Amino acid sequence: MEVSNPLKMYGLYLEAVNDYINESYGEDVWRLIENRAEIPHLKFVRHQMYNDNLILRLAKAAGEVLGKTHDELMYAFGVYMVKRIGNYGYERILKVLGRNVRDFINELDNLHEYFRFSFPKVQPPSFCVEEECETSLTLHYRSTRKGFTQFVKGQLSQVGRQFYNTDIEVEILSKEETEKMTYVVYKMNFDNAAFKHRMPTQKTAPGYEKLPMKRGIFFVMFPFSVIFRRDMTMYRIGDGLKEVFSDLQGKKVDEEFTLIRPMLEFSWDNIYTHLNNVFELLSKAVVESKQKVNITAASQEENEKAKREEEREAKDEEEMEATDQEYNSSALTQYNSSANSGGEDIELLAFQTITGKCSETIFEDMREPPKKPLHLKGQMKYVPQWDSLIFLGTPIIETVEDMIKMGVYVNDLNLHDSSRELILAGTQQSAELQLALDQEQQKYAQLMEIIKKLDEEKKRGDSLLYAMIPKAVADRLRKGITALETCQVFPDVTILFSDVVKFNEICIHITPMQVVDMLNEIYIVFDTLSEKHNVYKVETIRDAYMVVAGVPNKTTFHAHHICDMALDMLSSIDHLKDPSTGDNIQIRVGIHSGMVVAGVVGLKMPRYCMFGDTVNTASRMESNGVVMKLTSFTSLSLCRKNVPNDSRQ
Repeated sequence: MEVSNPLKMYGLYLEAVNDYINESYGEDVWRLIENRAEIPHLKFVRHQMYNDNLILRLAKAAGEVLGKTHDELMYAFGVYMVKRIGNYGYERILKVLGRNVRDFINELDNLHEYFRFSFPKVQPPSFCVEEECETSLTLHYRSTRKGFTQFVKGQLSQVGRQFYNTDIEVEILSKEETEKMTYVVYKMNFDNAAFKHRMPTQKTAPGYEKLPMKRGIFFVMFPFSVIFRRDMTMYRIGDGLKEVFSDLQGKKVDEEFTLIRPMLEFSWDNIYTHLNNVFELLSKAVVESKQKVNITAASQEENEKAKREEEREAKDEEEMEATDQEYNSSALTQYNSSANSGGEDIELLAFQTITGKCSETIFEDMREPPKKPLHLKGQMKYVPQWDSLIFLGTPIIETVEDMIKMGVYVNDLNLHDSSRELILAGTQQSAELQLALDQEQQKYAQLMEIIKKLDEEKKRGDSLLYAMIPKAVADRLRKGITALETCQVFPDVTILFSDVVKFNEICIHITPMQVVDMLNEIYIVFDTLSEKHNVYKVETIRDAYMVVAGVPNKTTFHAHHICDMALDMLSSIDHLKDPSTGDNIQIRVGIHSGMVVAGVVGLKMPRYCMFGDTVNTASRMESNGVVMKLTSFTSLSLCRKNVPNDSRQ
């Protein structure tokens, strides 16, 4: 139930985590978690690959924000993933995966095979069931990914509740982590009444049910099958596998192939105890190209190989007959080595099947040796009469190009399944699908660019909004709080008013643009000082400039902040000139401390305003103050040590 590979993971799970945080805690919390986790993505795309550790970073950041542990969050992510999986169109697959809980769990290792076409790059974990009884079962989980133990536990618990109305208590019996592998043993306690002991047992078939089958027919039906003994020696291989690897017979299967799924050591005992699992084998050697030799030479070589194989199989046939006393081994006693031989070359006919062409120069043009190993998927069956295991496999092939590289042809594939149709149908649709994919990727790139620009515009809008209304108040308004509810009483604040001396006379002698330039220079200086001294700029009206400390963020040092700013305003105004006379611009500053009521006023152009006698008194201090001096009743007494004697009034 985990869609991943060692380095990358699909956006399916990240999208689910995003939805879980948004639904449970709100979008603001998600944004905070996203920023804390340093996630650069604005929107996760379900079928796109992302860095494997993003979900772990999100869990860590969410734990810091929400005060929860990593295990709690990963468990919650796993539960939510199963709850929301219906939105992704996979709930129907999960519902029919098993008739009951134990069948579902036994099919877990095969579940990812159903997702292979939707998620072609998936490299799933391995699930193996052992020690099953009527009240519990033991599930062995192996994965190349670390940190998902609780995630899987949450998924297992939710599957029982959601699909089978069964409470499953999941315990972690053991956990081992190495550099390349995480191995966890879960014990699942639930009502497992559907359990039946299904280990292979040797049974004697009634004599009248003997259905002898010639060995040639069997290996034609299963061309990629392998029969091997307890010592892992392969003493029979299918016809298709012979065409690809002519020298496999007599070698050890664990030396020629790597066991990909399930994630177990490739041994007889492990295979025998996990016969319910789907097995995937990957050849250690790449397939040798047969396309470099001419057709005549290839035919002669095949005839010589057929003779050698016939002699070897005749010898092995005697051994098999000796071991099969319980059954009449006429099912595997005759093999016509010429079943697949004839006057026409097999490879040429196969190529004709694919392309409809026939030319001896075709093989001459394909000079590149194939680089791909052979990937087989299938089932293991135990045959007690031979004390052997049969691997009934099928090649995993996605494109015709892969077939050519692996030396596999259409007539090598099974006739009784859909493997041939899937290959040919996929080839016909690949061009259209590739075009559609390219268009979708182009649209996605354009969408991401639009989202990026939208985010930039949003930041500009936020910056403008926060200039008009304090951030804390603006965020409350976004959540739906009315303007009236933002009103608060602030018992201790300090307000500063300033204006330009003889502003009206200056405006008479200069142009309107000069007035704008002069005020712009003054306000740029004052705005910089307001950020420096942590005070809030309320508004500007003509030459009047109003700031406050203690609103909306309360502080006991409100008077200190305002007085420090006032002194800096007086000292920084010296370099600004009166455009009408060329003299230095002069200002008056009035300060007062006390109580105010503050809140948002207006709908069309909302403003954060302050009301009360403190505002009126501070304004009178400014209008009746002395040029280039601070005028205040109460503020200076609060911060007398900070104000020089020559600046007090």
